[in-house]
Amino acid sequence: MSEIKPGVYPVPMTDPHADATTQPFWDAALEGRLVGPRCTNCTTVILPPQPRCFVCQNTVFEYVDLPGVGTVYSFTVVRHPLAPHLREAVPYVSAIIELDGTQGAGARMLANLIDVDPETVFIGDRVRVLFDKVSDTFAVPRFTKN
Repeated sequence: MSEIKPGVYPVPMTDPHADATTQPFWDAALEGRLVGPRCTNCTTVILPPQPRCFVCQNTVFEYVDLPGVGTVYSFTVVRHPLAPHLREAVPYVSAIIELDGTQGAGARMLANLIDVDPETVFIGDRVRVLFDKVSDTFAVPRFTKN
């Protein structure tokens, strides 16, 4: 498990254990890029990556670069540790981020919002992605306020 820091939910693994559907997402994250699968039929961006488009049921996607900026759509502040070893991490913010330049619900991400005072987080806050390199094969996208 990674080092526990205040406000940062620790990653319990060091490899993404991805399948063919999600591996391109994790490969790009390791390079410091945020990508998502876009349906080749209806152009819907699907996050998290899925085997089928939730709009048209197509199974063919192309991975495209996504903006690394967005808006806090919703969030919660976790104040009670889910396990004793997480005591050092609380409070932390778990947020749904709506990415700029995408069509909405299909391009929202659940992510840890870090380097912020949880009392100053609001719906509508502008945020940007950063990548927490956990190992040589795994980088976790997290967000911080602009």
